[in-house]
Amino acid sequence: MNKCLIISLSTIIALSSTLTGCNDNGKSNPNQANILSVKAVTKTVSIPHKVCEQVAVTHHAAVKDENKLVGTGLGGAIGGVLGHQIGGGKGKTLATVAGAVAGRAVQDKYQAENTTTSMEQRCHNEYTKSDKIVGYDVTYRIGDKQNTIRMEKEPTSDTLPVKNGHLAI
Repeated sequence: MNKCLIISLSTIIALSSTLTGCNDNGKSNPNQANILSVKAVTKTVSIPHKVCEQVAVTHHAAVKDENKLVGTGLGGAIGGVLGHQIGGGKGKTLATVAGAVAGRAVQDKYQAENTTTSMEQRCHNEYTKSDKIVGYDVTYRIGDKQNTIRMEKEPTSDTLPVKNGHLAI
């Protein structure tokens, strides 16, 4: 064969092989997406914790004489004795009544002030605010398309797997 013909045929075969490889119009199926950015997504949560403290608590003593008979009777007796010494007639009666009222008031004051104080533990909840990571917004690129996906875990590399043009996660 002619040397020129062999060179021409070889050139045609080489060119057709090269052109066949270019025939995909740039549409290849990548097997990974490039990660452009990763942003942690947080949520503020309130975390309860118990706080206890010792508090002084005042208690009223149990009242044994709710009708205040002792104070009224004792006051009336003292008023009667004083009325008997100071005056006569209606003055004795008024002194007895005044003594009874005064005795009742004294017993009332005593019962109100008859208290005990003890230390008691009181607890309540307080809340601490904290930011909790709820996911990661990952921006990626497959070919000339860019998109974002939220993932539960932070990616460990700078690429994501792709299958048939879509993320494979």
